[in-house]
Amino acid sequence: MKRPLRAIAAAGLLAASAVVAVALGGNASADTQICEQYGSTTIGGKYVVQNNRWGTSAQQCINVTSTGFSITRADGSAPTNGAPVSYPSVFVGCHYTNCSPGTNLPVQVKNISSAPASISYNYVSGAIYDAAYDIWLDPSPKRDGVNQMEIMIWLNRQGPIQPIGSPVGNASIAGRTWEVWRGSNGSNNVISYVAPSAVPSFSFDAMAFINDTRNRGAITNDWYLTSIQAGFEPWQGGVGLAVNSFSQSVNTGSNPPPTTTPPTGTPTTNPPSGAACTVTYRATNVWNNGFTAEVTIKNTGSGTINGWTLNYNLPSGQNVTSAWNATVSQSGSAVTARNVSYNGTLSPGASTNFGYQATLNGSFSAPSSFSLNGATCARG
Repeated sequence: MKRPLRAIAAAGLLAASAVVAVALGGNASADTQICEQYGSTTIGGKYVVQNNRWGTSAQQCINVTSTGFSITRADGSAPTNGAPVSYPSVFVGCHYTNCSPGTNLPVQVKNISSAPASISYNYVSGAIYDAAYDIWLDPSPKRDGVNQMEIMIWLNRQGPIQPIGSPVGNASIAGRTWEVWRGSNGSNNVISYVAPSAVPSFSFDAMAFINDTRNRGAITNDWYLTSIQAGFEPWQGGVGLAVNSFSQSVNTGSNPPPTTTPPTGTPTTNPPSGAACTVTYRATNVWNNGFTAEVTIKNTGSGTINGWTLNYNLPSGQNVTSAWNATVSQSGSAVTARNVSYNGTLSPGASTNFGYQATLNGSFSAPSSFSLNGATCARG
């Protein structure tokens, strides 16, 4: 997406974000050279590659291959305490009315079962840039204009540059540890996940980052995923930077498919009422009129749990509005959370977790007790 201003970028750059990306048409088979400011083409019958030189009048050119692109000319330059000069990238979804062929985006987060992704980069020395995997979300199914939420996965950064906002902690996602930054550039909110060292290739489920962003209260399950993009934000230089390959799918429906019978060999009975369990409850984010929480259930007994129902009471003034990884209902203060199709079986020692967002009237406090399939659980 045309980068809609970092917090310290000049207000005059707003005009650039209003220009519609130009589709050159066709599906790139032989290499295609693009030097037009917002020129683009399609590859693989599924993705759009865009030059997207939004922050400079200097020339920039990219060479588009059948699987990605490389920067062949980069004349622009910008101070490292401001916005980058461009975001050449490959994307799936919709970007300023330019939608990739056959895309199912926008789609609501609650309808996405997985979003498998794979990226391979070529990095260069002597330039100042970041390599960013961008995920865009909005409360409405936008196909044009700036979205309200940007998730940036920084797989590499070179030079004295930093994400928007300030660091708020660390997170372990997709088998890696990330420094998490949070802020706003004036047009949209941004959460950035920064790798501590360069990651040249990465295969992961983009939903892992979307779920973490949701757990932080930045979005809800009703928001729409509108596009996913991968490329570079150069400040100075950048010739030779390349996306060697890019693969991104967005799968909807249950994951795995619902089944009415348990797998062969799995016990079909729920644990007895005296079964051992531990529940860990923590608020992941609290604000003046709401919060998000994560609940972890651990089977500390000797038998396998096949299907679980967790019951507890929320303190006065708390009401669940959305949930993930469980079916959660509330009647008065009583909450009932049931497993979904893919996390109902807990072998001895195994655990699972779910989360939800709730409104809050008054100060926050946690539930005092939990029962799993009728058995009282210890607190973790």
